[in-house]
Amino acid sequence: MPMKTIPSPLPLLVVATTLALGQAGFAQSRLLEVLKDENARGADFWIYNDIVTARAEARRTSRPLFVTFRCVPCAACKGFDAEVAKNNHRIIKLAQEKFVAVRQVEMKGVDLSQFQFDYDLNWAAMFLNADGTVYARYGTQSAQGADTYNSIESLEKTMRRVLALHNDYPANKTALAGKLGKPKPYKTALQMPGMKHRTKLAGGTARNNCVHCHNIHDAEHEQLRAAGRQNHDALWRYPLPDNLGLRIDPGDGRSVSAVQAGFAAAEAGLQTGDVLTHADGQSLTSIADLQWVLHNLPNTSANVTLKATRGDRSIEKKLAMNAGWKKTDISWRGSLWSIKPVLATWCAPMKENRVKSLRLAKGVKPLEVRWINTDRPEGRNAKRAGLRKGDIIIGMEDKPLRMTSQHFNMHVKLNYKVGDKLPLTLLRNGKRIRFDWPLTDRD
Repeated sequence: MPMKTIPSPLPLLVVATTLALGQAGFAQSRLLEVLKDENARGADFWIYNDIVTARAEARRTSRPLFVTFRCVPCAACKGFDAEVAKNNHRIIKLAQEKFVAVRQVEMKGVDLSQFQFDYDLNWAAMFLNADGTVYARYGTQSAQGADTYNSIESLEKTMRRVLALHNDYPANKTALAGKLGKPKPYKTALQMPGMKHRTKLAGGTARNNCVHCHNIHDAEHEQLRAAGRQNHDALWRYPLPDNLGLRIDPGDGRSVSAVQAGFAAAEAGLQTGDVLTHADGQSLTSIADLQWVLHNLPNTSANVTLKATRGDRSIEKKLAMNAGWKKTDISWRGSLWSIKPVLATWCAPMKENRVKSLRLAKGVKPLEVRWINTDRPEGRNAKRAGLRKGDIIIGMEDKPLRMTSQHFNMHVKLNYKVGDKLPLTLLRNGKRIRFDWPLTDRD
C-alpha cells in the first residue's frame, strides 16, 4: 500500500498568521480613530493592541517581542512615545527588522502574570521570547519628571542587549527565570476583585473606558484595603537605584554616574564609572531591570548582590540596606490618588502674580480649591463641613503650606487615616479661617 503524503502544516500556519495580522490591522484602524492615537499614525509595522497575534508572529519568525505600553490620553511621555513609535529611525529600524513590535494601548486583556512592570508609568516596555520568557524591562519615572530616566540612547542600548540575550537563548533560559513575576490569582484586569466600574470597563474600548495601567495598582490597593492588609510598605514600588545611593546614567541604563556617600552602594565599594551587569544573578539591560530586582526585595533589612565591570575586570559587591530603604518620593504616582483617605477635590497651585497679591510669608505655596467632587461621600462631607470652591489653602497643621498639590496629597495619605480631621488654614474673601477637613468615606 503506497504511503500517503502528509502536507506540510507550514503554509497553513502562514495563512493563519496572515489572516490574524489582517484582523490586527482592522483593530488598529478602529482603535486609532477611537483613541485618537496620533503617535501611531504612519507606523504600520507595529502590531496594534494584540499581543496574542504578536506572539504567534514571534514564534513564526523566531524574533523577540518588543511590547510598549502607552496611555494615549496622558500628556506625560508623549514626545518620547512619538520618537519610539515613528520618528527615530534607529529605533524604528531595530524594531522593524529585529523584533516583533507591539503597541499596547490598554490593559483589558493583558495577561497580568506575564506582563508585570511598574503600572504607574506613562510609557513602559517589556521584551520577551515567544514562549513567555522575559528578557528585559524598560521605562523609569520619578518625581523629577516622566522622562528623566528615559532616552532614545539607552532604549537602543537595551534593545541591542536584548538581542544578545535572544541570540544566547535557550542556553540562558534558567538564568532568566527570575525576570518573570510570580503567577497572579487572576488573569486579567477585569478579573481583579478590586477593579471598580467593571461593567463600564467591560464594553468596547473608548477613551472613557480604557483600563489604564495605573488602574492595576488602584485595584491592588483596594484589594489590600478590603483584606485589612493595606500599609505603607505596599506603596514603595519599584524603588530607584538612588535609594542605594546609585545614580545611573540615563543615556546608558547601566553605567554609574555618581555614588552618594553614606548609602549602601558607597559602603559596598561601588564607584563612578562602574557598569552594572547583574543584580542577584539577573542580567541588567536597563534601570528598570534593576528596579525589578529591588521591587521584589522586602522593605526590611535586605541585601542585593551587584556584578559590574570596572575597566577591564569584573567585580561583585554585596549591598546591605537598612529597614525602610524603599521609602521615597511617590507624589508623582497616579495610583496614589486611590489610597484612602481620598480628598475628592482638586486643589491647584496658583499663578505667581496671584500669590504675590496675597502678601503671604516667603515660601508659602497656596493651593486653590477648584473643584469638589460631590458625587463621592468624601467630597460631600467636605462641603457639608464648610469647604468651598475658591478657598485658598495657606497652612496645614498650624504651619505655612510649602508643598505642591502632589506632595499635599501624599502627605495626607501617609500621615492620616479615614476618620481623622485635617487641620487647615484657609483664605476666604481675604480672611483667614481655621478648617478641620473631615477625612471620611461615608455619608
